[in-house]
Amino acid sequence: MGHENQTREIQFHFHPFSPILEVQMFIFVLFLLLYIGSLLGNATISLTVWAERSLHIPMYFFLANLAVLEIFYSSTVAPLALVNLVTMGRIPISFAGCGTQMFFFVFLGSADCILLGIMAYDRFVAIREPLRYTLIMRRPLCAQLALGALVLGFILALQLTVLIFHLPFCGHNRITHFYCDVLPILRLACGDTRMQEAMIFIVSVIILTIPFSLISVSYVFIIAAILKIRSAEGRNKAFSTCSSHLTVVLLQYGCCSLIYLRPSSSYNPEMGRVVSVVYTFVTPVLNPLIYSMRNKELKDALNKVVRRHLLQ
Repeated sequence: MGHENQTREIQFHFHPFSPILEVQMFIFVLFLLLYIGSLLGNATISLTVWAERSLHIPMYFFLANLAVLEIFYSSTVAPLALVNLVTMGRIPISFAGCGTQMFFFVFLGSADCILLGIMAYDRFVAIREPLRYTLIMRRPLCAQLALGALVLGFILALQLTVLIFHLPFCGHNRITHFYCDVLPILRLACGDTRMQEAMIFIVSVIILTIPFSLISVSYVFIIAAILKIRSAEGRNKAFSTCSSHLTVVLLQYGCCSLIYLRPSSSYNPEMGRVVSVVYTFVTPVLNPLIYSMRNKELKDALNKVVRRHLLQ
């Protein structure tokens, strides 16, 4: 009981990116701009889809859900990271606070990856079965798929977080990261971590390998179907829509796989911290840019909504 109470009293400190204040301030400004850009971009997409009736179709339903997820996902990491950049890592996070941040990070990140897989299936149905698309991708099914991504992400995150935070933490409490990520926290534990490492691998396979494999198979069929389209305009539109999704997929899955789909013993804290910047700060701001720049329907709808509000 005494050891458990001692563990619960632990406060974790984040390691600064640099001991030089000016460098920290530069990173702070960069992260702040990326975070604000992510909030504005994803909020714009979700509100545009909600406000414009012509976008009330499965493809944009999932895109709006992805945008909302990105807002909460980046907000799980960014505020505390920004505070610690300003204070040079002097503001600690409690044991419970660190567990809460890890849970929401894994939960929302997992749901994000699963939703990208669902979006690939949606594009597969739209291109492979265009005449039956609305019959297959009905609203109840879309809602169930989106809810399923959240439920699966919640279950995986809860199991993983509980397993990790039941470990004893009896050494130093400085995290070589800018948020409570799974592997940096696991390195601070002083007990047997084999079960936790196995669980990390299982979760990584479920949210990275399986969805990415399904996405890859879907795109083989999608590309084959696109090449059969006789109209050059139709082919270009289909390629444009799918290339936006594929760009986001490669960024998200590529960076996450570099960290989680490898033995934890080979984890490099410095590389992990740099790669984590991509999927916590860069990808959330790139998603709305990629989708809005490469999607004419979305751009036209955004212009309509803006003009409508200006005329009111």
